Amino acid sequence: MEKLLEVLNLTIAYHNRGLRPQQAVDGIRFNIAPGEVVGLMGESGSGKSSVALALLGLLSEDSAEISGSILFRGQELMGMKEPALQKIRGAEISLVFQNPEISLSPVMRAGEQIAEVIHAHSGWNWKRCRANAEATLVRVGLTPTARIFSAYPHQLSGGQRQRVVLAQALACNSALLIADEPTASLDARNQADFLELLRTLKKQSNISILLISHAPEIHASVADRVLVMKDGGIVEEGTFDQLYRNPSHGYTRALLRRGSHVRNPHFDSEPELQAEEQLVR
Repeated sequence: MEKLLEVLNLTIAYHNRGLRPQQAVDGIRFNIAPGEVVGLMGESGSGKSSVALALLGLLSEDSAEISGSILFRGQELMGMKEPALQKIRGAEISLVFQNPEISLSPVMRAGEQIAEVIHAHSGWNWKRCRANAEATLVRVGLTPTARIFSAYPHQLSGGQRQRVVLAQALACNSALLIADEPTASLDARNQADFLELLRTLKKQSNISILLISHAPEIHASVADRVLVMKDGGIVEEGTFDQLYRNPSHGYTRALLRRGSHVRNPHFDSEPELQAEEQLVR
């Protein structure tokens, strides 16, 4: 299978005020194929977000020790100089955070923030950047375009702001989208709409997605394949259906059993459930 992204023996340890480095990711390996949605599922603190930051070179040497290999289209990203990484971020690999306020400036109009991303990576004139930003707003379902383009973030709903952030990520037609808990700040209706948008984008553009979430129901509806992460390591992987029907690790079973909208009829033993609950605490 062709590999767009290949991660080999990735290890991350954070500096800890003179004490021994605190390990967050322990030698994990995985890959993502073109057009594939890979889910990374685990409880808070399992190391999921550290993986996302490492893939984009957003962890400095001052804050963490990182080793291993990250190959994107066969090109090694580990150790790559910052100017070269800047050309990849946003243009070939893009990131959507949980909270849109992290990505959006409160003093710039929404459309201008998308156009700025395009301008930074293309060098096009502003008229062409604006036209492409408007087209991207339509692509993520934000209409009427003129009103959304000219609105400031505080004038938009939470769901609209997250779609603007997604538009920023898609503006340069990235090959890989990293979505880190992208629906966590949304209500149930906006969450469902956002996930449907991701499914549509996958079909229409063949974009690859690394979908990071603690929620089993998110992976059930979008992911082609799921990696289960615990204490910095990947303990199990497979399609969601495989994990749901026959999980081999108690931690996976506990995650699925605790999913607010996922119920596995095989988990009907209360003593077993209580033991599994301890694994995710």
